[in-house]
Amino acid sequence: MTIKKKIAILGSTGSIGTQALEIARTQKDKIEVEVLTANTNAELLIAQAKEFNPNHVVIADTSKYLQVKEALASEDIKVFAGNNSIAEIMEITSADTVLTAMVGYSGLLPTIKAIENKKRIALANKETLVVAGELITKLCSTHQVNIIPVDSEHSAIFQCLVGEDLNTIEKIILTASGGPFRGKKLDELANVTKAQALKHPNWSMGAKITIDSATLMNKGLEVIEAKWLFGVKDTQIEVVIHPQSIIHSMVEFTDGSIKAQMGLPDMKLPIHYAFFYPERIKTDFTRMNFKNYSTLTFEEPDMQTFRNLKLAYEAMNKGGNMACILNAANEIAVDAFLKDKINFLGIMKLNEKCMQKVSFIAKPTLEDYIETDIETRKIAKDLIG
Repeated sequence: MTIKKKIAILGSTGSIGTQALEIARTQKDKIEVEVLTANTNAELLIAQAKEFNPNHVVIADTSKYLQVKEALASEDIKVFAGNNSIAEIMEITSADTVLTAMVGYSGLLPTIKAIENKKRIALANKETLVVAGELITKLCSTHQVNIIPVDSEHSAIFQCLVGEDLNTIEKIILTASGGPFRGKKLDELANVTKAQALKHPNWSMGAKITIDSATLMNKGLEVIEAKWLFGVKDTQIEVVIHPQSIIHSMVEFTDGSIKAQMGLPDMKLPIHYAFFYPERIKTDFTRMNFKNYSTLTFEEPDMQTFRNLKLAYEAMNKGGNMACILNAANEIAVDAFLKDKINFLGIMKLNEKCMQKVSFIAKPTLEDYIETDIETRKIAKDLIG
């Protein structure tokens, strides 16, 4: 009899979470859903819980607790509410793999709790490593926990490194589509609209990550994440613009050989890989036809126009809590842009100002990261006015 994978999905109503459940739906004989959590989307969380019958459900928005509780009263499902409950569930769930698909900083504490309870991490929440990469990598070493990346770029690198344990990495090459404004200059970006920024040319993603892709902040966060995931130096991480999004990332080895992982731009592929690693389980996903992609192109990123990528490199080089500052500032900035409080270029300006204003800590503790996040968000909101 096949032993089922027991999965907890943190952020089940978002883009990654819903695609993960599509996989669970088609692999019912191999996957059992143990935990579902959502931020505010109670209606979808209820529907998911009724379909997959997890042991535990958490709605972060406490005002919606009774709605979820009453809707699931006839089900054998324990319902909790609040962000703290998401972290606490990690101590009692029987899940062996935790997909961390929560948006932004909110994923940090639940991921820490999952690691402390020896759960394998399928990491879709890059901000966890951006904010506290050194802390997370030490915890994984202490508790002997593996992180399997779900970001398409980091999954690609991970796949390129399978079987290469004894070989030296010379360089990691992260690919970026360039987003909807590739090739634009500053004067062309001043008045771009929210609708334009949310129209990604290749990927279907949530609003936050789509805006991050448009500003190249998403790639900046991935650069920092790669440093911690793969134990490389800052100077060993390079970004290239690859508009077709077919090569998801590459690894160059010390002999000059380069390995690339390729595939259609579909997040279900890296999610599926993370769930079943080291096995490759057959899927019915659409296959790539090379005849449809006769040209693959590559360009240098424009870090003067898309300064967020440069800021990410600066934060990584500075170390300490600087990446935590950048991440918190960016979350506030993107939210402000989506609410029409600042323009597109204002996102980058706000991030830079916060990096200059917020207290720098060279060797932060978890408490320091928490305080830094709070301080940065306050300063960012004050700067917006």
